[in-house]
Amino acid sequence: MGVRRFVLGMMLAGAVIGQALAKDEIQASAEVNPPPAEALAAFDRYELKPATLSDAYAGHKANQEALASFQRNLDERVGAWVAQRNAAAATHTPVRTLVVEPRIEKIRFISGGARFWAGALAGSSRILVTMKLTDAATGQVVATPEFYQHAKGMAGAWTFGAADNSMLVRSASLALDYLKDNQATAQGGRTGWEKE
Repeated sequence: MGVRRFVLGMMLAGAVIGQALAKDEIQASAEVNPPPAEALAAFDRYELKPATLSDAYAGHKANQEALASFQRNLDERVGAWVAQRNAAAATHTPVRTLVVEPRIEKIRFISGGARFWAGALAGSSRILVTMKLTDAATGQVVATPEFYQHAKGMAGAWTFGAADNSMLVRSASLALDYLKDNQATAQGGRTGWEKE
C-alpha cells in the first residue's frame, strides 16, 4: 500500500510541477498581433509551406502527433482558403506571392493515452504557433503573428482528450482569421492569449 501511495504522490507532484512549468514557458508575447507591413490584398498568390516543429519539442512522440494533427487542421482551413485565393485572377503585374510558413514554437500536448491513464493529473496542453509571412520576390518579412491556445487538464479528462485536440483546431482557425482579417486592411488580430 505504501508503494502505491508513493507512486501516486510522485505522479501528482510531477503533474503539478509540469503544469506550472508549462504555464510559465508557453504563452504569447501579447494579446494582440501587430498588423502586417501591408494589407495582404497586395498579394495575388499564396504559398503555404508545411508546418514545422521547433527542435526543442521535436523529441516527444505526442508532440509529433500534435504536429500531424495541426497540419491536417491547417490544410482544411488555411489550405482551402489559399486554394480559393490562388484560383482568382491576379490583379498585380508582376504577380506577387506571399509565402506562409507556420511553425510550432512551443508545445505541451497531452496524448489520448496519457489522458486515459492520468486524466486531469497529466496537466494542461498548450501550444504557441508563429506564422511567418514573406514576400517571395524580395524576401521581406511582412508579418510574424503568433497564436496561442490551451486545453485545461480537467477539460481534457472529461472529454477523453477531445479538448486537447480542439486546441489544435483553434490554433489553425486563428491563423486563418489573421489572413482573412488583414486582406483589405492591415489591422493585426488576436493571438488567442489573455493575461490571467
